[in-house]
Amino acid sequence: MAKAVPVSPEQITAVVLAGGFGTRIKHLLGDLPKPMAPVNGKPFVEWVVRYLCAQGIRNVIFSTGHLAETVEKHFKPQPVKNVHVSCVPETTPLGTAGGFLHAARSAKNNPSAWLVLNGDSLVVAPLEKLFSSLDQPEMEGAILGVPMADASRYGTLSQNAAGDLTGFNEKKSGAGNINAGVYLFRDDTLKKFPAKAPLSFEVDVFPTLIASGARLKTVLSEAAFIDIGTPESLPQAENFVRENLAQFSPD
Repeated sequence: MAKAVPVSPEQITAVVLAGGFGTRIKHLLGDLPKPMAPVNGKPFVEWVVRYLCAQGIRNVIFSTGHLAETVEKHFKPQPVKNVHVSCVPETTPLGTAGGFLHAARSAKNNPSAWLVLNGDSLVVAPLEKLFSSLDQPEMEGAILGVPMADASRYGTLSQNAAGDLTGFNEKKSGAGNINAGVYLFRDDTLKKFPAKAPLSFEVDVFPTLIASGARLKTVLSEAAFIDIGTPESLPQAENFVRENLAQFSPD
């Protein structure tokens, strides 16, 4: 078996998916793309970057789509200290995984691993356990799950006795480990993604990897989670950030 080589946060590039139209909350945002919704004096997606900074991530790429120039203009001055942010716009809808690959291929240097997050949700989980899953050389990636007593709004994860991801479940009532939309992949694993467009993580990438025998660790965290994609959840973002300020890099 190959020797495990630990992956540190500085060797990981994060790609934040910020290309959605936000149709359910567009009437609340006007000309702003959903990830740029104002929360506690900053765009929501800046809080995502500040969370990543607190986790040791130093390089972030935004995969942008709808109103991409608004995101790029905000981050051009590099407002989060110690984090370099760049933006890669989609010229045509590519799907979640397609947008990620498009952004990853723009990178000048390939990192040891890629961290993928959504720009309209956030789970303030400590990521050391996610990163350390790659200390096992047989692991090709990892996915973050959050246990919830009522998981009816979200799809849930299935895993085997070893903690490896085995699939996704459709939305249903009851308790479950929801998909927090935070994924970690070794750089080499990207070569195993299906060659199609548009490309979805849940529908295309994960099923293909699992079917090929790739091992993907399910890492669970009881951390606070928010998705700002509905008219009901967006107003909750202010309190969410205030209650979790210790999890964000300060100005």
